[in-house]
Amino acid sequence: MKRSVWRRLTVFILFLSAVTVFAGGVWRYGYVQALDQVAQRGEADLTLATDRLTGQLQLYQQLAVLMADHPGLAGLNGAADVARARVLLLEVADKTAALDVLRVDSAGRVLATANGTEPDMVADQPYFQRARQGALGEHHGINAVTGQRAYYFAAPSFDGDGVFSGAVVVVANIGRVEAEWRGARPAVFFTDDDGVVFISNRSELLFWQQRTGGGLRPQTGAMPDFAMRQTGRHEMWLADWSPYVPRRALHLARDLPVIGMRAEALIDVDPARRLAGLQAAVVAAVCLAFGALLFLATERRRTLALANARLETRVAERTGELSAANAALRREVAERSAAEAALKKAQADLVQAGKLSALGQMSAGISHELNQPLMAIQQYAENGALFLDRGKPGGAVQNLERISALAKRMARIIKNLRAFSRQESEPVTRVDLAMVVGSALELSEARLLQEGVALEWHAPPGPVEVMGGEVRLGQVVVNLISNAVDAMAGRTGKRITITLRRAGGQVFLDVADTGPGIREPERIFDPFYSTKEVGASEGMGLGLSISYGLVQSFGGVIRGRNRTGGGAVFTVELTAAAQEAAA
Repeated sequence: MKRSVWRRLTVFILFLSAVTVFAGGVWRYGYVQALDQVAQRGEADLTLATDRLTGQLQLYQQLAVLMADHPGLAGLNGAADVARARVLLLEVADKTAALDVLRVDSAGRVLATANGTEPDMVADQPYFQRARQGALGEHHGINAVTGQRAYYFAAPSFDGDGVFSGAVVVVANIGRVEAEWRGARPAVFFTDDDGVVFISNRSELLFWQQRTGGGLRPQTGAMPDFAMRQTGRHEMWLADWSPYVPRRALHLARDLPVIGMRAEALIDVDPARRLAGLQAAVVAAVCLAFGALLFLATERRRTLALANARLETRVAERTGELSAANAALRREVAERSAAEAALKKAQADLVQAGKLSALGQMSAGISHELNQPLMAIQQYAENGALFLDRGKPGGAVQNLERISALAKRMARIIKNLRAFSRQESEPVTRVDLAMVVGSALELSEARLLQEGVALEWHAPPGPVEVMGGEVRLGQVVVNLISNAVDAMAGRTGKRITITLRRAGGQVFLDVADTGPGIREPERIFDPFYSTKEVGASEGMGLGLSISYGLVQSFGGVIRGRNRTGGGAVFTVELTAAAQEAAA
C-alpha cells in the first residue's frame, strides 16, 4: 500500500515538474515573440521622437541661416545701428521662442544681442570657429548666464568680396524644445559624445552619464542598482531609477549624426511579460486539467472506461480549438496590419492619380500655352538678329525684352505644373487660399479658353490664410473647376463664378457653374460615382471623392447643391488661420 502511494506521489511530482518546464518554455517563447512586437513599436516611437527633436532644432538652424544676410544686421558702425539691430534680434527671439540671438563680428566679438545671455567674446566657442570656416556651426552646452541647456547654431555671413564678416548665432532653449513631449511614453533620452544625457523627456535622467558595461549613472550621488541581460536578440535593462522610468525595459539606440547625439529609448516590457505569463498560465491550466482528468480516469478506469475516453476526446478537441483560434487571431492581426498599410498607400496613390488625371485633361491646353511663347520667342530672336545686322540695337532690345517676358510666363506655367504634380506629405500649415486659387486658374486657363467658358473670379484685396496644404488645396480647386467644365459640356452661356469670403473663424470658397445641376446630391462624393456616359474617357468618378477626403484631412467640409437660377455650386469650408480669425 505504501509502495503504491509513493509511486503515485512520484508520478504526481514528475508530472508537475514536466508541466512547470513546459509552461516555462511556452512563457519563454511567448515572451521573446512579444518582445519582437514591443521592439517594432519602440523603434517607431524612437523614430517619432528623433524626428520631432531634429525638426524642432532645424527651425532654429534655418532661422540662423535666414538672419545671416539680413540687411538690418549689416554694418553696425555706431550706437544707433546697434540699438536698431538689438530691437530686430529681440523681436526675432520673442516670435521664435529662441533663448537668444546674437550678431558677432569676424573676431568673435558680440555686436548686438537680444537677451544678453552670452559673453561679449565667443571667439573660442566651437560653433563660432566652425562658422569662421564658412560652414554652419553647431554646439550644445549650458548657458553661462541662465544656467539652461542650450543648442547653438552659427550661420556665417560674408561681405561683397566673399570675405567672412561675422556670424548670426541663434541659441535654442532645449527646455522649451522638449516641453511638448516631456512625460510622454516611452522614456527617451539623447546623449552626446561624452555619454552625458543632454535631452530627455524624463527630467530625472538629465546629465546622467553612460557607464562602462551599459546603463547610466548620476554624475554625483550614490550609484543606482543596474543590471543588463540579453533576451534573444534584445538588450534588457533592469534598474530602479525613477517611478517614471520602467524598472524592466527594452533598450533601443541609434546614432543621430545630424545633431551629433545618440538617441536611446527604454520601452516597458511588463505588458509583454504579462502576455507571456497569461499564455503560459493557459497552457499550464490545460496541462493540469488534462493530467487531473487522466489521473482520475486511471483510478477509475475499470468502472469509467467509456466516460474516460469521451473526456479525453473533449480535452483534445478543446486544445485544438484553442490552438486554431490562436493561430487565426495572429493571422488576422497580420492581415489587418497589411491591409491598413495597403489602404494608406492606395489612398496616397489615388490622390496622386487624381492630380495626374487632371494634368492629362489639361495637357493639350498647356501644350498650346507653351507652344505659342516658343514660336514667339523664335520669331523675336530672328527679328532681333536682323535689327542687329541693320545696326538698330533699339529694336533688338525691344525683342529681347519681349523674349524675357515670354520666358517668365513659361516659367510660371511650368512652376505651377511642378507644384501641382508633386506629392505633398507636410502637415497642415498656413496657406494663402487666394494664391492657391490663382495658381489653379493659371493651370486651368488653357482649358477654359478651349471650352469657351467665361470666368468670374472675385479675388479678395489681400491674402486669405487658412489651415491646409498648398498642393492638396490646389488639387481640390482644380478638380472643382474641371468638374464644372465637364458639367457644362455641350451647353451655351458657359460661366464659372468663384467667390472667396470670410465668416467668423471660417473661410468659404464657392465654385458655381451654369450646368444642368446635380442629379443626385446625396451621392456626389461617393467613389466611382459619375454622371458621364459609360466608357467616357474623362475620369472615373473619383475627383469629388478625392477632394472630399483632402478637405476633411484639413478639418474642413465640402458641400454641393443646386442653385435656384440653374447650375450647381460647390462650397469648401476651411478653418481660418489664427491671424485671419483674429482679424
